[in-house]
Amino acid sequence: MNRPAYVDSYYAATAHPAPVRPPLQGAVDCDVCVVGGGIAGCSAALHLAERGYRVVLLEAQRIGWGASGRSGAQVLPGIAAGQEKLERLIGPDDARRVWDVTVEGIALMRELIARHAIDCDWVDGQMQVAVKPRHVEELREELETLHRYGYTSVRFIERAELRTLLDTDRYLAALYDANGGHLHPLNYTLGLAAAAERSGARVFESTRAVRFEPGARVVVRTPQGEVRCEHLVLCGNAYLGRTAPELRSKIMAVGTYIVATEPLGEERAEKLIANNAAVSDLNWVLDYFRRSADHRLLFGGRVAYSGVDAFVSPVSTRKRMLKVFPQLSDVRIEYAWGGYVDLTLNRAPHFGRLAPNVYFLQGFSGHGMALTGIAGKLVAEAVAGTAERFDVFARIPHGNFPGGPLLRRPALVLAMMYYRLRDLL
Repeated sequence: MNRPAYVDSYYAATAHPAPVRPPLQGAVDCDVCVVGGGIAGCSAALHLAERGYRVVLLEAQRIGWGASGRSGAQVLPGIAAGQEKLERLIGPDDARRVWDVTVEGIALMRELIARHAIDCDWVDGQMQVAVKPRHVEELREELETLHRYGYTSVRFIERAELRTLLDTDRYLAALYDANGGHLHPLNYTLGLAAAAERSGARVFESTRAVRFEPGARVVVRTPQGEVRCEHLVLCGNAYLGRTAPELRSKIMAVGTYIVATEPLGEERAEKLIANNAAVSDLNWVLDYFRRSADHRLLFGGRVAYSGVDAFVSPVSTRKRMLKVFPQLSDVRIEYAWGGYVDLTLNRAPHFGRLAPNVYFLQGFSGHGMALTGIAGKLVAEAVAGTAERFDVFARIPHGNFPGGPLLRRPALVLAMMYYRLRDLL
């Protein structure tokens, strides 16, 4: 059968074989319908199935087709908004609870990889690096916050030591987190889907949830059938579209870009990042990079807010890579791809309910590798009647992007010009 193709990424080229999952045809009944086959949706399906629920997962394309299978795949705790902002939004106690959930998210990821034997190239270690002096102070402040939270796996790295770890003069200092890490995100997502199926979940690909009709039993309409369920969990994020129009004003789809070099060889790759950590800087339009299992450099660093880029040009991302590692000027880019990140206005995750039995997870804002998996577990807890942890996230206030349907993206472009200029200062 024909099925949608993955984008031409390094991850798709090195993905493990996955079964052909048919589209839904006709009507099916279940306890919970999950919409979206990324990490959040697959984790929700897995945890619900393990609790004994009859689960149907609908994916419009293929498992891991969206952000979960294309990302920079850097695993770290916290949320994109930062803890200080979160404390202002929901108070210090709830902000600490959110932090604890994100830390548990990393432990859950490690546990799922081990328990389900998911072959996804996990590597320990993540570093945040300072490009300019004010970033150094931000890292020191972040270290104080983390220690206040009792998070002890992170340490400050001065410039001299950092120079022995990264073969570049660009960075002034770093925070190294031994608890963080990186992995092959598509293979991880495919592993979660397979685990969910082994636990009893039914997975349908090439099946868009066109709309849903709320009620005591929710009806989810698809092009060739329908799902009748007691609970609905929406995990489509930036790709959910018109399935739930009321959620669209709370997120903005922002384009991001990654390139993968040709194989560098083990010695050359190890010289670039001696400790094999994933690395990200503190600019608003940040650079992030890591080594792959087959000794390439994967580098992301370009962001598009216009909504019209076609994700086809590696030129500007390669230029950013060469600012960090000019010694790679002779290296060929073998893969270049892009995708959408679902930003919220405050860069905090957006969880909640559209009806008592209709849940949603969205707005991870580029900080979702660990949080998406634990979010799936939290929504499974909520469906099962224990919603305290889910409701902490649901209490985070969210506004609409200004400008309405026609002007909100131009307004965002203008706002982002300020932050891009700030990166240059």
